[in-house]
Amino acid sequence: MKKVFSFWFLFLLLTSVTGLSQQYKAGVIAFYNLENLFDTENDPNIRDDEYTPEGSKSWTQERYEKKLDNMAEVISRLGEDELGDRSGPSILGMAEIENRRVLEDLVANKKLESMNYGIVHYDSPDKRGIDVCMLYRKDVFEVTSSRAVPFTVEDKEDFKSRDILVVTGNYDGEKMDFIVCHWPSRYGGEKKSRPMRIAAAKLTKHLADSIQNANNSEAKIFIMGDFNDDPTNHSIKEYLNTSDDKKDLDNDELYNPYLTLYKKGIGTLAYRDKWNLFDQIILSQELLEDDGEYRFIKAKVYNKKWLMVQDGRYKGYPKRTHVGSNYQGGYSDHFPVYVIIGKKIDDD
Repeated sequence: MKKVFSFWFLFLLLTSVTGLSQQYKAGVIAFYNLENLFDTENDPNIRDDEYTPEGSKSWTQERYEKKLDNMAEVISRLGEDELGDRSGPSILGMAEIENRRVLEDLVANKKLESMNYGIVHYDSPDKRGIDVCMLYRKDVFEVTSSRAVPFTVEDKEDFKSRDILVVTGNYDGEKMDFIVCHWPSRYGGEKKSRPMRIAAAKLTKHLADSIQNANNSEAKIFIMGDFNDDPTNHSIKEYLNTSDDKKDLDNDELYNPYLTLYKKGIGTLAYRDKWNLFDQIILSQELLEDDGEYRFIKAKVYNKKWLMVQDGRYKGYPKRTHVGSNYQGGYSDHFPVYVIIGKKIDDD
Protein backbone atom coordinates (compact mmCIF):
# COMPACT_ATOMS: atom_id res chain seq x y z
CA MET A 1 0.00 0.00 0.00
CA LYS A 2 1.25 3.47 -0.84
CA LYS A 3 1.72 6.10 1.84
CA VAL A 4 -1.16 8.58 1.83
CA PHE A 5 -1.55 12.02 3.35
CA SER A 6 -3.30 12.66 6.66
CA PHE A 7 -2.70 16.05 8.31
CA TRP A 8 -2.80 17.84 4.96
CA PHE A 9 -6.26 16.47 4.16
CA LEU A 10 -7.59 17.32 7.60
CA PHE A 11 -6.18 20.82 7.40
CA LEU A 12 -7.90 21.49 4.10
CA LEU A 13 -11.23 20.25 5.37
CA LEU A 14 -11.01 22.74 8.23
CA THR A 15 -9.64 25.64 6.19
CA SER A 16 -11.99 28.40 5.07
CA VAL A 17 -12.50 29.23 1.42
CA THR A 18 -10.35 32.33 1.88
CA GLY A 19 -7.61 30.32 3.57
CA LEU A 20 -7.77 27.69 0.84
CA SER A 21 -7.31 30.25 -1.91
CA GLN A 22 -4.42 31.89 -0.04
CA GLN A 23 -2.55 28.74 1.00
CA TYR A 24 -3.33 26.31 -1.82
CA LYS A 25 -3.68 26.29 -5.56
CA ALA A 26 -6.91 24.39 -6.10
CA GLY A 27 -8.90 23.17 -9.08
CA VAL A 28 -12.14 21.41 -9.92
CA ILE A 29 -12.43 18.14 -11.87
CA ALA A 30 -16.08 17.42 -12.74
CA PHE A 31 -18.47 15.16 -14.59
CA TYR A 32 -22.02 15.89 -15.78
CA ASN A 33 -24.58 13.84 -17.69
CA LEU A 34 -26.41 16.59 -19.57
CA GLU A 35 -29.47 14.43 -20.41
CA ASN A 36 -29.90 14.62 -24.15
CA LEU A 37 -28.15 17.77 -25.33
CA PHE A 38 -29.29 17.58 -28.96
CA ASP A 39 -29.39 20.28 -31.59
CA THR A 40 -32.62 20.82 -33.55
CA GLU A 41 -31.51 19.33 -36.88
CA ASN A 42 -32.47 15.83 -38.00
CA ASP A 43 -29.41 13.64 -38.54
CA PRO A 44 -30.44 10.69 -40.76
CA ASN A 45 -27.67 8.51 -39.31
CA ILE A 46 -28.92 8.49 -35.71
CA ARG A 47 -32.18 8.26 -33.78
CA ASP A 48 -32.70 11.95 -33.07
CA ASP A 49 -36.08 12.49 -34.73
CA GLU A 50 -37.79 13.41 -31.45
CA TYR A 51 -35.30 16.26 -30.95
CA THR A 52 -36.51 18.33 -33.89
CA PRO A 53 -39.18 21.05 -34.05
CA GLU A 54 -41.57 18.50 -35.62
CA GLY A 55 -40.60 15.68 -33.26
CA SER A 56 -42.42 14.37 -30.21
CA LYS A 57 -40.49 16.70 -27.89
CA SER A 58 -41.14 19.81 -30.03
CA TRP A 59 -37.46 20.63 -29.80
CA THR A 60 -37.34 24.21 -31.04
CA GLN A 61 -34.39 26.58 -31.28
CA GLU A 62 -35.74 28.48 -28.29
CA ARG A 63 -35.82 25.33 -26.15
CA TYR A 64 -32.38 24.30 -27.36
CA GLU A 65 -30.92 27.67 -26.36
CA LYS A 66 -32.67 27.45 -22.98
CA LYS A 67 -31.08 24.04 -22.45
CA LEU A 68 -27.64 25.44 -23.30
CA ASP A 69 -28.14 28.32 -20.89
CA ASN A 70 -29.28 25.97 -18.11
CA MET A 71 -26.28 23.70 -18.61
CA ALA A 72 -23.90 26.67 -18.67
CA GLU A 73 -25.37 27.99 -15.42
CA VAL A 74 -24.75 24.69 -13.63
CA ILE A 75 -21.26 24.20 -15.05
CA SER A 76 -20.16 27.72 -14.11
CA ARG A 77 -21.11 27.07 -10.48
CA LEU A 78 -19.27 23.78 -9.94
CA GLY A 79 -16.71 24.33 -7.20
CA GLU A 80 -18.01 27.81 -6.39
CA ASP A 81 -18.68 26.92 -2.76
CA GLU A 82 -15.11 25.73 -2.18
CA LEU A 83 -13.12 28.16 -4.33
CA GLY A 84 -15.25 31.26 -3.85
CA ASP A 85 -15.68 32.17 -7.51
CA ARG A 86 -17.40 31.02 -10.68
CA SER A 87 -14.35 30.10 -12.71
CA GLY A 88 -15.81 26.70 -13.58
CA PRO A 89 -14.15 23.28 -13.64
CA SER A 90 -10.63 22.99 -15.02
CA ILE A 91 -11.64 19.61 -16.46
CA LEU A 92 -15.23 18.58 -17.24
CA GLY A 93 -16.24 15.19 -18.59
CA MET A 94 -19.75 15.00 -20.02
CA ALA A 95 -22.20 12.43 -21.35
CA GLU A 96 -25.29 12.51 -23.58
CA ILE A 97 -24.16 15.16 -26.03
CA GLU A 98 -25.08 14.73 -29.70
CA ASN A 99 -22.10 16.15 -31.57
CA ARG A 100 -19.32 18.70 -31.60
CA ARG A 101 -21.68 21.46 -32.68
CA VAL A 102 -23.62 21.40 -29.40
CA LEU A 103 -20.32 21.59 -27.52
CA GLU A 104 -19.21 24.60 -29.52
CA ASP A 105 -22.56 26.27 -28.81
CA LEU A 106 -22.23 25.42 -25.12
CA VAL A 107 -18.73 26.82 -24.58
CA ALA A 108 -19.75 29.96 -26.52
CA ASN A 109 -22.52 30.66 -24.01
CA LYS A 110 -21.97 33.98 -22.22
CA LYS A 111 -21.74 32.18 -18.86
CA LEU A 112 -18.81 30.04 -20.06
CA GLU A 113 -17.06 31.98 -22.81
CA SER A 114 -14.60 33.66 -20.44
CA MET A 115 -13.38 30.23 -19.32
CA ASN A 116 -11.91 29.56 -22.77
CA TYR A 117 -12.75 25.86 -22.88
CA GLY A 118 -11.12 23.50 -25.33
CA ILE A 119 -13.02 20.43 -26.58
CA VAL A 120 -12.04 16.77 -26.89
CA HIS A 121 -14.74 14.84 -28.71
CA TYR A 122 -15.13 11.85 -31.02
CA ASP A 123 -18.34 10.58 -32.62
CA SER A 124 -19.44 7.27 -31.09
CA PRO A 125 -21.36 4.48 -32.85
CA ASP A 126 -24.19 4.71 -30.29
CA LYS A 127 -27.51 4.25 -32.09
CA ARG A 128 -29.01 7.31 -30.44
CA GLY A 129 -25.97 9.33 -31.40
CA ILE A 130 -25.01 10.35 -27.87
CA ASP A 131 -21.32 10.68 -27.06
CA VAL A 132 -18.96 11.39 -24.18
CA CYS A 133 -16.54 14.30 -24.31
CA MET A 134 -14.21 16.41 -22.23
CA LEU A 135 -13.89 20.17 -21.86
CA TYR A 136 -10.70 21.68 -20.48
CA ARG A 137 -9.60 25.17 -19.56
CA LYS A 138 -6.79 26.03 -21.93
CA ASP A 139 -5.03 28.16 -19.33
CA VAL A 140 -4.71 25.15 -17.01
CA PHE A 141 -4.52 22.02 -19.15
CA GLU A 142 -2.60 21.12 -22.30
CA VAL A 143 -3.75 18.01 -24.20
CA THR A 144 -0.85 15.85 -25.37
CA SER A 145 -2.89 12.89 -26.64
CA SER A 146 -6.46 11.65 -26.87
CA ARG A 147 -8.28 8.68 -28.30
CA ALA A 148 -11.70 7.08 -28.40
CA VAL A 149 -11.57 3.41 -27.43
CA PRO A 150 -14.39 1.35 -28.97
CA PHE A 151 -16.47 -0.67 -26.54
CA THR A 152 -17.48 -3.96 -28.13
CA VAL A 153 -18.94 -7.12 -26.64
CA GLU A 154 -17.91 -10.58 -27.79
CA ASP A 155 -20.62 -12.48 -29.72
CA LYS A 156 -22.74 -9.32 -30.01
CA GLU A 157 -21.77 -7.90 -33.38
CA ASP A 158 -24.84 -5.65 -33.53
CA PHE A 159 -24.12 -4.07 -30.14
CA LYS A 160 -23.25 -0.39 -30.35
CA SER A 161 -22.48 1.86 -27.43
CA ARG A 162 -20.47 4.88 -26.44
CA ASP A 163 -16.72 4.81 -26.89
CA ILE A 164 -14.52 5.33 -23.82
CA LEU A 165 -12.57 8.58 -24.06
CA VAL A 166 -8.94 8.64 -22.89
CA VAL A 167 -7.16 11.99 -22.61
CA THR A 168 -3.59 12.62 -21.44
CA GLY A 169 -2.04 16.00 -20.84
CA ASN A 170 -0.29 18.44 -18.54
CA TYR A 171 -2.36 19.95 -15.76
CA ASP A 172 -0.51 23.04 -14.57
CA GLY A 173 2.72 21.25 -15.43
CA GLU A 174 1.81 17.85 -13.99
CA LYS A 175 1.01 14.88 -16.19
CA MET A 176 -2.53 13.57 -15.67
CA ASP A 177 -4.80 11.08 -17.42
CA PHE A 178 -8.58 11.19 -17.75
CA ILE A 179 -10.91 8.35 -18.70
CA VAL A 180 -14.49 9.39 -19.50
CA CYS A 181 -17.20 6.71 -19.62
CA HIS A 182 -20.90 6.22 -20.16
CA TRP A 183 -21.46 2.53 -19.50
CA PRO A 184 -24.49 0.63 -20.89
CA SER A 185 -27.84 1.43 -19.32
CA ARG A 186 -30.08 -0.82 -17.25
CA TYR A 187 -32.62 -1.05 -20.06
CA GLY A 188 -34.36 -4.41 -19.80
CA GLY A 189 -33.55 -4.69 -16.10
CA GLU A 190 -30.45 -4.45 -13.92
CA LYS A 191 -29.76 -8.18 -13.84
CA LYS A 192 -30.23 -8.77 -17.55
CA SER A 193 -28.03 -5.80 -18.50
CA ARG A 194 -25.39 -6.43 -15.82
CA PRO A 195 -22.96 -8.39 -18.08
CA MET A 196 -22.65 -5.37 -20.37
CA ARG A 197 -21.50 -3.12 -17.56
CA ILE A 198 -19.11 -5.76 -16.28
CA ALA A 199 -17.62 -5.90 -19.76
CA ALA A 200 -17.31 -2.11 -19.72
CA ALA A 201 -15.66 -2.28 -16.29
CA LYS A 202 -13.10 -4.79 -17.53
CA LEU A 203 -12.21 -2.56 -20.47
CA THR A 204 -12.00 0.54 -18.26
CA LYS A 205 -9.75 -1.25 -15.76
CA HIS A 206 -7.55 -2.50 -18.61
CA LEU A 207 -7.13 1.07 -19.84
CA ALA A 208 -6.23 2.31 -16.36
CA ASP A 209 -3.78 -0.56 -15.82
CA SER A 210 -2.13 0.15 -19.18
CA ILE A 211 -1.61 3.77 -18.20
CA GLN A 212 -0.17 2.71 -14.85
CA ASN A 213 2.18 0.17 -16.46
CA ALA A 214 3.48 2.82 -18.84
CA ASN A 215 4.17 5.17 -15.91
CA ASN A 216 5.72 2.78 -13.37
CA SER A 217 2.49 2.81 -11.34
CA GLU A 218 2.82 6.54 -10.71
CA ALA A 219 0.10 7.88 -13.01
CA LYS A 220 -2.49 10.37 -11.79
CA ILE A 221 -5.69 8.97 -13.29
CA PHE A 222 -9.26 10.21 -13.02
CA ILE A 223 -11.94 7.74 -14.15
CA MET A 224 -15.22 9.61 -14.45
CA GLY A 225 -18.60 8.91 -15.90
CA ASP A 226 -22.17 7.75 -15.71
CA PHE A 227 -21.54 4.11 -14.89
CA ASN A 228 -25.24 3.15 -14.65
CA ASP A 229 -24.22 1.28 -11.51
CA ASP A 230 -23.81 2.31 -7.90
CA PRO A 231 -20.44 2.25 -6.08
CA THR A 232 -21.40 -1.03 -4.39
CA ASN A 233 -22.27 -2.92 -7.59
CA HIS A 234 -19.96 -5.69 -8.80
CA SER A 235 -18.89 -3.80 -11.91
CA ILE A 236 -17.36 -0.97 -9.88
CA LYS A 237 -16.49 -2.59 -6.56
CA GLU A 238 -14.97 -5.81 -7.89
CA TYR A 239 -14.19 -5.53 -11.60
CA LEU A 240 -12.95 -1.94 -11.48
CA ASN A 241 -11.47 -2.85 -8.07
CA THR A 242 -12.38 0.17 -5.98
CA SER A 243 -12.47 1.02 -2.29
CA ASP A 244 -13.15 4.08 -0.14
CA ASP A 245 -10.67 3.04 2.55
CA LYS A 246 -7.69 5.15 1.58
CA LYS A 247 -5.71 3.98 4.62
CA ASP A 248 -5.73 0.36 3.47
CA LEU A 249 -5.74 0.25 -0.32
CA ASP A 250 -4.17 -2.73 -2.05
CA ASN A 251 -1.57 -1.91 -4.67
CA ASP A 252 -3.93 -2.35 -7.63
CA GLU A 253 -7.03 -0.80 -6.02
CA LEU A 254 -8.54 2.50 -7.11
CA TYR A 255 -9.94 5.02 -4.64
CA ASN A 256 -13.66 5.78 -4.92
CA PRO A 257 -14.74 8.64 -2.63
CA TYR A 258 -18.31 8.30 -3.92
CA LEU A 259 -18.71 5.01 -2.09
CA THR A 260 -18.57 6.98 1.16
CA LEU A 261 -21.21 9.41 -0.08
CA TYR A 262 -23.44 6.56 -1.27
CA LYS A 263 -23.29 4.96 2.18
CA LYS A 264 -24.69 8.25 3.52
CA GLY A 265 -27.69 8.02 1.19
CA ILE A 266 -26.48 10.64 -1.29
CA GLY A 267 -27.33 10.09 -4.96
CA THR A 268 -27.20 11.73 -8.37
CA LEU A 269 -30.50 10.48 -9.78
CA ALA A 270 -33.75 9.11 -8.43
CA TYR A 271 -35.99 6.34 -9.74
CA ARG A 272 -39.13 5.02 -8.07
CA ASP A 273 -38.29 6.82 -4.82
CA LYS A 274 -34.81 5.32 -4.66
CA TRP A 275 -31.58 7.25 -5.02
CA ASN A 276 -28.76 5.93 -7.18
CA LEU A 277 -25.25 7.29 -7.41
CA PHE A 278 -24.35 6.34 -10.98
CA ASP A 279 -22.14 9.40 -11.56
CA GLN A 280 -18.73 9.06 -9.95
CA ILE A 281 -15.10 10.15 -10.18
CA ILE A 282 -12.64 7.41 -9.25
CA LEU A 283 -8.97 8.08 -8.59
CA SER A 284 -5.63 6.34 -8.80
CA GLN A 285 -3.64 6.14 -5.57
CA GLU A 286 -1.05 8.60 -6.83
CA LEU A 287 -3.66 11.34 -6.28
CA LEU A 288 -3.56 10.57 -2.55
CA GLU A 289 0.20 10.96 -2.20
CA ASP A 290 1.66 13.67 0.03
CA ASP A 291 4.39 14.66 -2.42
CA GLY A 292 3.92 18.41 -2.78
CA GLU A 293 2.01 18.11 -6.04
CA TYR A 294 -1.70 18.08 -6.82
CA ARG A 295 -3.76 15.61 -4.88
CA PHE A 296 -7.36 14.83 -3.98
CA ILE A 297 -9.02 17.02 -1.34
CA LYS A 298 -12.75 16.25 -1.34
CA ALA A 299 -15.61 14.86 -3.45
CA LYS A 300 -19.05 16.39 -3.88
CA VAL A 301 -22.40 15.84 -5.52
CA TYR A 302 -23.76 19.19 -6.73
CA ASN A 303 -27.36 18.80 -5.55
CA LYS A 304 -28.51 22.34 -4.93
CA LYS A 305 -32.21 22.89 -4.26
CA TRP A 306 -32.64 25.03 -7.38
CA LEU A 307 -31.75 21.98 -9.48
CA MET A 308 -34.65 20.01 -7.97
CA VAL A 309 -38.37 19.62 -8.53
CA GLN A 310 -39.93 21.93 -5.95
CA ASP A 311 -43.27 20.26 -5.24
CA GLY A 312 -45.53 17.32 -6.04
CA ARG A 313 -44.82 13.62 -6.18
CA TYR A 314 -41.27 14.09 -7.44
CA LYS A 315 -40.26 16.83 -5.04
CA GLY A 316 -36.51 16.70 -4.46
CA TYR A 317 -35.77 14.79 -7.68
CA PRO A 318 -33.48 16.40 -10.28
CA LYS A 319 -35.58 18.73 -12.43
CA ARG A 320 -35.41 17.42 -15.98
CA THR A 321 -35.73 19.07 -19.36
CA HIS A 322 -38.50 16.62 -20.30
CA VAL A 323 -40.59 14.05 -18.50
CA GLY A 324 -41.64 11.83 -21.36
CA SER A 325 -42.73 14.28 -24.05
CA ASN A 326 -43.76 16.94 -21.52
CA TYR A 327 -41.39 19.89 -21.49
CA GLN A 328 -40.31 20.92 -17.99
CA GLY A 329 -37.59 23.43 -18.85
CA GLY A 330 -35.27 21.99 -16.21
CA TYR A 331 -31.66 20.88 -16.25
CA SER A 332 -30.91 17.15 -16.24
CA ASP A 333 -32.12 13.95 -14.65
CA HIS A 334 -28.64 13.67 -13.09
CA PHE A 335 -26.85 15.90 -10.63
CA PRO A 336 -23.22 16.66 -11.56
CA VAL A 337 -20.28 15.49 -9.46
CA TYR A 338 -16.88 17.00 -8.86
CA VAL A 339 -13.68 16.63 -6.88
CA ILE A 340 -11.42 19.36 -5.57
CA ILE A 341 -7.69 18.89 -6.09
CA GLY A 342 -4.96 21.16 -4.80
CA LYS A 343 -1.33 21.70 -3.96
CA LYS A 344 0.35 23.94 -1.43
CA ILE A 345 1.73 27.20 -2.74
CA ASP A 346 5.42 27.65 -1.99
CA ASP A 347 6.24 30.53 0.33
CA ASP A 348 9.24 31.52 -1.82
